[in-house]
Amino acid sequence: MAGLSALGAALVLPACTGDSAPDAASADSNIQAAWVQMGDSNQAIARVVTRYTAPTGGTDPNAACPLLTVDGMATRMSLRVGPGTAALRTTASDPADSKPTAFPVSVCETTLSSSAQKVAVANRVLPVPKATPQRVLVLADTGCRMKKAGAAWQACNDNTAWPFANLAAVAASFTPDLVLHIGDYHYRENACPSDVAGCQGSPWGYGWDTWLADLFQPAAPLLSAAPWVMVRGNHEECARAGQGWFRLLDPRAYSAVRSCDNPVNDSNANYSEPYAVALGSNSQIVVFDSAKTGSAALKPTDAQFAVYQKQFQTVGALAAKTGVVNTIFTNHHPILAFAPVAGSTPAPGNLALQSAMSSLNAQAYYPPGVNVALHGHVHDFQAINFASGHPATLVTGNGGDSLDVALPDPLPAGLTPAAGATIDRITHSATFGFMVMDRNPAPATGWTFKAYSAAGKLMASCVQSGKALSCDKTGFLTP
Repeated sequence: MAGLSALGAALVLPACTGDSAPDAASADSNIQAAWVQMGDSNQAIARVVTRYTAPTGGTDPNAACPLLTVDGMATRMSLRVGPGTAALRTTASDPADSKPTAFPVSVCETTLSSSAQKVAVANRVLPVPKATPQRVLVLADTGCRMKKAGAAWQACNDNTAWPFANLAAVAASFTPDLVLHIGDYHYRENACPSDVAGCQGSPWGYGWDTWLADLFQPAAPLLSAAPWVMVRGNHEECARAGQGWFRLLDPRAYSAVRSCDNPVNDSNANYSEPYAVALGSNSQIVVFDSAKTGSAALKPTDAQFAVYQKQFQTVGALAAKTGVVNTIFTNHHPILAFAPVAGSTPAPGNLALQSAMSSLNAQAYYPPGVNVALHGHVHDFQAINFASGHPATLVTGNGGDSLDVALPDPLPAGLTPAAGATIDRITHSATFGFMVMDRNPAPATGWTFKAYSAAGKLMASCVQSGKALSCDKTGFLTP
């Protein structure tokens, strides 16, 4: 059937009319979140989080899921994973500051045909992918930090201190065709202390209530504006919010082994294979999972070295795809960019990933075909052009979590993010914001990257040509 996959195809009905009997599972009041995301090979996936509970005694495993209407036909969505509370596992926090992870909701999904034109669930119209997106909205590190270690208590109740909700509304007004989130959706790890006013009443831990507060409520305008590409960050590794990542956001099929519920499976679940999302016929995004990478260089005898080496071989194969002339690589941890350090010289790019990459491509690091690299993790904006011919690099980790200190301006002479990488120019800002990618007009290839403040003020515009990035402003930007 056009517009639908075989998933959930047991019940296919005409679209509901005013005379139809209401479907309890499809009541809008039950729907907690609904969105479309892109997976491997450009597979579009409609996802819904629902609090509806099917009557007991039924035999349909999908009975808790709503009807999804695609081009006039309604089909019951398939259950991805039902409600559950995982026992307390080893986390990044002490056991006294952790708790079991509760998901009193079901996650339902349906894969969409590339021919789907109109998709809706309950009273919500969902965005459908465009074959050749012209505008991509890019952001990262959006959650509100609540962490006992370091007494890091962001004022989640203050729209200035944590501007993600306002930022998402402004970003949605740019009418993107696609949203690219480069990781770290979840930050509320520990309970807000009674003497910290700014986060009182906030949920905490790794369950649904926190995911709702940190991502799905504030991001609602962007989730309804366009399909998303979800990149995993270090806050979504198994000892942190990995359980929610696999229930809610991972584009591949859910399985208990890759659920992060049992730490014995972490060596599997903390790594995912790279995949590509096409941006039309000659451009693509390659998604790389660096959630568990450390900061120190790896030895060839390290198990993680072998994992990343193999995965970067896959990146090389994806970048070599026939007809693709512009590969944009994205992962959470910056590889050829900087991490500002208060009162000291900025730290280089991620040494662990560099070590695996250099084993394959020496000091070129990236395989041929990669022209641009996009990252989060560092809570600022950076746009870097290299005199050494390395891929243009942009960091957009300024989406809402506490900002890092500004990079020095100018950078210390000779400073480099990696051996063999020579910076030509850098444009940077330590202010909240997001980035927009606009496709360059034909016959030119590549994209124009525009940095905006959280309020939507244009701060810099950078035009890509191959691996080069030409920005209209350099140095430190102020909103």
